[in-house]
Amino acid sequence: MPNSTPHSQLIRAHVLIVGRVQGVGYRYATVDTASQLGLTGWVRNLPDGRVEAVFEGAREIVEEMIRWCHAGPPAAVVQDVAVAYEEPEGLRGFEVRRVDERE
Repeated sequence: MPNSTPHSQLIRAHVLIVGRVQGVGYRYATVDTASQLGLTGWVRNLPDGRVEAVFEGAREIVEEMIRWCHAGPPAAVVQDVAVAYEEPEGLRGFEVRRVDERE
């Protein structure tokens, strides 16, 4: 199966999640979900109350993760999810970052 088929195209989504998404386990649920899906990237809380995340992987898997972000873990109340597509960086693993890592 060739790697150049459109459904296996690697993409990167930079996502900002707005709502009650801090203090509800959102980051850790994101790590669990993204890791189960085989995505790479990171997630962190922002000082303004949003959660920021980057997902890299196959297009259909990244799109599935973005759909998950609209709901998040059970205690979250998501109001908006903004997505920007960027060039993949070839990240490895999926981690929680602190705000002061790469501002």
